Amino acid sequence: MSLGNARLAESYRVCRRLHRTCGTTYFWATWMLPAGMRPHVHALYGFCRHVDDIVDGAGEAAGKEAALAAFGGRLFDDLAREGSDDPVLAAVVNTVLKLGIDPECFRRFLRSMAMDLQVSSYETFEDLAGYMDGSAAVIGEMMLSVLRPTSESALGPARDLGVAFQLTNFLRDVGEDLDRGRIYLPQCDLRRFGAAESLVARRVSPQWVALMRFEIARTREYYASAEPGLALLPPVSARCIGTARALYGGILERIEDNGYDVFSQRVRVPAVIKVTAPVRARTRI
Repeated sequence: MSLGNARLAESYRVCRRLHRTCGTTYFWATWMLPAGMRPHVHALYGFCRHVDDIVDGAGEAAGKEAALAAFGGRLFDDLAREGSDDPVLAAVVNTVLKLGIDPECFRRFLRSMAMDLQVSSYETFEDLAGYMDGSAAVIGEMMLSVLRPTSESALGPARDLGVAFQLTNFLRDVGEDLDRGRIYLPQCDLRRFGAAESLVARRVSPQWVALMRFEIARTREYYASAEPGLALLPPVSARCIGTARALYGGILERIEDNGYDVFSQRVRVPAVIKVTAPVRARTRI
């Protein structure tokens, strides 16, 4: 193996470790894909995770903005050179070039990530949707290059599923986001249900429960909107995405089962369910 190939293989391994360590729910769903497709999912996740770590890491906002801009600039420079020696970007560049992913997707993602350093809350859901276009919907668009849909009509459902996943994360991670000084629940919703004080106090009140029921119902509408997209994927891709959808949907059920308390502990899908979900999915096909 040449030095270049060895570095590329190691980069894919780095991205896989990031995926398995930080994104276990989707990591196990990815096992439904053929071995040749999985590394590209790991590469896309590795890129997003690395950017998240820049944004959520220690340090002043100005320093993070500089680091984010530098990493994004390095990506586009390496795409132009058609190669990279960065531990993460080598696999990302290879995946983008091999699958023909539009680089503009990465610009939109980086733009939304920069918003996390500048915007702490969103007034309306429409405002939040503008952020999620680059932070979530665009991930669904990127994934289509891996999943190989049979119709261009898969684009809308893929975007909606990306949004559904992120809304689920927002509801699960309310407390962690507060710790970072961010609120992803629309301010107008907090006022409508009188739940703003409960959020600040991290208290499960009747107002908080009403708000969470509303937000969960809206999130499930996105899952429902994404459902027709499964029929537009090859069977092996549909099993992967169907498994991820079921696992993420289970997070919403666990929030409900926990009495909408997303403050005292992080709601999780049990590891045994994550690990066995791909096996159960295969037996149903």
